[in-house]
Amino acid sequence: MKLQRNNRPRPAAAVALAVALGFGAGQGAFAQESPAPNPFALAPEVAAKIFTLPDNIDPSISTSIPALAELKKAFLTHGVNFELSYLQDSFGNVTGGVRQGAVYGGIVYMLVEADLAKLAGMQGASFRVNGFQIQGGDLSGAYIYNYSPISSVEARPTTRMVELWLEQKLFSDMASVRIGQLAADTEFFNSEFDVLFVNGTFGWTTLFAGNLPGSGPGYPLSTPGVRLKLTPNEHLTVLAAIFNGDPAGTGFNGRQQIVNSNGINFRLSDPALLFGEAQYSYNQEKTGSGLAGRVKLGGWYHFGKFQDDHFGFDGLSLANPASVGIPRLYNGDYTVYGVVDQMLWRLPGDDPKKGVAGFARVAVSPGDRNLMSFYADGGVNFIGFLPQRPDDSFGLGAAYSKMAPSLVADDRDAGYFAGLNLPIRNYELALELTYKAVVLPGFNVQPDLQYIVHPGGGEANPDNPSTRIPNAFVIGIRTQLTF
Repeated sequence: MKLQRNNRPRPAAAVALAVALGFGAGQGAFAQESPAPNPFALAPEVAAKIFTLPDNIDPSISTSIPALAELKKAFLTHGVNFELSYLQDSFGNVTGGVRQGAVYGGIVYMLVEADLAKLAGMQGASFRVNGFQIQGGDLSGAYIYNYSPISSVEARPTTRMVELWLEQKLFSDMASVRIGQLAADTEFFNSEFDVLFVNGTFGWTTLFAGNLPGSGPGYPLSTPGVRLKLTPNEHLTVLAAIFNGDPAGTGFNGRQQIVNSNGINFRLSDPALLFGEAQYSYNQEKTGSGLAGRVKLGGWYHFGKFQDDHFGFDGLSLANPASVGIPRLYNGDYTVYGVVDQMLWRLPGDDPKKGVAGFARVAVSPGDRNLMSFYADGGVNFIGFLPQRPDDSFGLGAAYSKMAPSLVADDRDAGYFAGLNLPIRNYELALELTYKAVVLPGFNVQPDLQYIVHPGGGEANPDNPSTRIPNAFVIGIRTQLTF
């Protein structure tokens, strides 16, 4: 899940955005002269006392506030990483969708990680527990009716536990085993560069959420599982995991977030879901001159039973009035996928991940038993491009979700047997343009534009079933504060 709902602190966010982008008097964001003094900058004698976080810890506002820095440092010294983050999204569709409107959404993210070697003398062992307090509305579900969530935190408001696991490293850290309540989206089908984008499909993709029972073990749900990780050398990583195959046991009825309302169902009785992935990394060294990249190949297999969306067990179309209406069943379902992350151009300096970066992800599933049969997303990020804003990022992304042939055929038959000219679902396309301004380490402000083509895959407009839901243009802003 990519962290990203009833107060409206938008005026303050707008002020912060103006400061972040460097729009001071007489100072344009792209001006070449020396930038105006940063009003948030610390005095040199204070900055010298602030500690630097380890590379594996998320940026924190504590690195800019001495009192918080001492607290963060005390936790880390004793082997504990405590993280508290608040993310707020304000989005509205100014055109398109079923109707126009705006929502405010937010999430409080809480995490505790412990190095059990420091705490209890258990060498190579670690522990994590985290959770969400989800607030606010859902623009996609209330106004647009699209599959790719406008905000990656869109979910039913609740307080929810997510991960709760123990991990043990083995063989000089060449292998590790993780067991407990797990979320697949933290390790599988990930891109290093898609985290910039706000739309939820760039995290737990629409194909996974639509094809797996209960939306699968991705945000906001998780489920018991075991994960094995092998790292035989600095270039190769192999991941394998087994999860309970339905986080709430609800199948495809859409009630998974209600039935498993707080993330503590801990189901073990559903058919298993297997994930596997191999990763190859290259040019990751800070001192190297090559362009860094990573390639991933993987897939999942679910051992449950899945229904045909077109034919019944009697061989007739489910839309045919003569059909008994009982779908044909299949044993199991699967998806294969690939991911590419690649630096396209590198800024001079010792950071191999600043410059122009590209990413692409592709996933394919059977077309007879799934909501979607093909998915592809990709984008280009410009990282640290402005001398005045070395930590800011700008990106353009696109995500394409193709409806499965069986679903398309069923739509066609439904119109035929009803004697009506009804829309036939085909695909949904989400386009996003975004800019993340780092005001301070751990405090980001991110204006965002999105355009959704064929919401719901070209679903019929409930107000006029002979037409599709109109394409939606969405504007919004995200702010995030992390300790």
